[in-house]
Amino acid sequence: MAVKTTWTDEDPRAFVEGVTAPGRRRDALRLLELMQRATGVEPRMFGSAIVGFGAYHYRYASGHEGDAPAAGFSPRKAASVVYLNDGIGSHEELLARLGPHTTGVGCLYLKDLTAVDLEVLEEIVRHSYATLTGDTYGKRAAEGGDR
Repeated sequence: MAVKTTWTDEDPRAFVEGVTAPGRRRDALRLLELMQRATGVEPRMFGSAIVGFGAYHYRYASGHEGDAPAAGFSPRKAASVVYLNDGIGSHEELLARLGPHTTGVGCLYLKDLTAVDLEVLEEIVRHSYATLTGDTYGKRAAEGGDR
């Protein structure tokens, strides 16, 4: 199957500065800095609303494959979403120390970054990024996130 990548040329900082809700914009600016520091790479836009850092390649048993951000976030209306494509379960111990949040299979939802431990969040992002960029990452987070 063909590999499809949806990276764009949109400026991530301009995207973040264009977030209309002041608290969400403040959090997005913090996430932009935190994730760049944690990954050591420049941000790029992935699709229309995800700020991505680095990339990883995935390939599923079905034959579907592609590239996705190895770390990323999206400043959504209800919460900032941090994407942890290696699966939330990989970070249980750190999440217990993070502060107020909710989770999905591969998503961490944060309503207010001033209420969470940013050092713990940076450690979570760093660990997830290292896992995803180690080599080809094959399984969806819903499948346990193993290679």
